Amino acid sequence: MTSVNEAWAAEGSLLDLFLESFKNGERIAHFVDHLLIVALDAGALERCRAVHPHCYLLPPPAGNGSDLSEEKVFMSKDYIDLVWSKVRLQQRILELGYNFLFTDVDIMWFRDPFERMSVAAHMVTSSDFYFGEPYSPINAPNTGFLYVKSSRRTVGVFEAWREARLSFPGKHEQQVLNEIKFDLVAKRGLRLQFLDIVHNAGFCNNTRDFNTLYTMHANCCVGLGAKLHDLGNLMKEWRAYRGMDDEQRRRGPVRWKVPGICIH
Repeated sequence: MTSVNEAWAAEGSLLDLFLESFKNGERIAHFVDHLLIVALDAGALERCRAVHPHCYLLPPPAGNGSDLSEEKVFMSKDYIDLVWSKVRLQQRILELGYNFLFTDVDIMWFRDPFERMSVAAHMVTSSDFYFGEPYSPINAPNTGFLYVKSSRRTVGVFEAWREARLSFPGKHEQQVLNEIKFDLVAKRGLRLQFLDIVHNAGFCNNTRDFNTLYTMHANCCVGLGAKLHDLGNLMKEWRAYRGMDDEQRRRGPVRWKVPGICIH
C-alpha cells in the first residue's frame, strides 16, 4: 500500500510516476493489482478512483482539524501529523491479522524487492545509511519502505512506537523509530532487517547502478517539484536501460546521468 494527499495524487504528480514505475519495471506490473492506495483527503480519493480500483479514505484522528490535502513543508506540524497517520493505520492492519508492505509514493519500483527480504524477519525496512550487517540496529532506518508481519510481537512494537512519540516531541515517526530501535530489538525480540542501499536505494546514498537496483526513494530531497524533476529523469533513464541488450548490461555498471535538483 501507499498513501497520497491531493497534491501527490494530482495528474502529473507523484502517483502517476509511481504507477508508471510498475508498468516499466521488470516483471512487477502485477503488483499493481494488489496495491491499496490510501487517500488522506477527499481530493486524493477522487483522483485515486479515476486511475486505480483499490482506494481507501483514511479519516483524520478525532479532534484533529489539520488539512492534509496540500504539499506539506518538511518537519512542519502538518507534515508530522501526516506521517504519524501512516503508523496509526499500519498498526490497525496488523491488529486485523494482515501483513503489509508500505511504500512511500515517491519510491520508484524497478524489480521485485521481496527477493531481497528475509522470511525470518518480523519487520523489514529500507535504510538511509547501511553499514553491512542486515540485522544490526546501527543501520539508519527509512520507514518509507516497510514490510511487517502481523503478530502479537509486531502489534506491541507499533504500540511502543506510537507511545514513544510523547517522549520525542516534534520528531517524525522515522526519527522516533531510530531512537527506540535498540530497545525494540533487545527487549521485545524484534528481528528487524535493514535492506542494503545497493538494492533499495535513495537519493541520500544515490546508488546509481541499474543492474543492482530494486527501488529508488526520493529521500534527502525537499519539495514536490524537486522530487518530480529528479524522479522523472530517473524514469527516462530506466526506460533507456530497459531497451539495452544483455551484452550492454553485462558491461555495467549502468549509471544514469546526473545533474538533478536533488541528485548531484
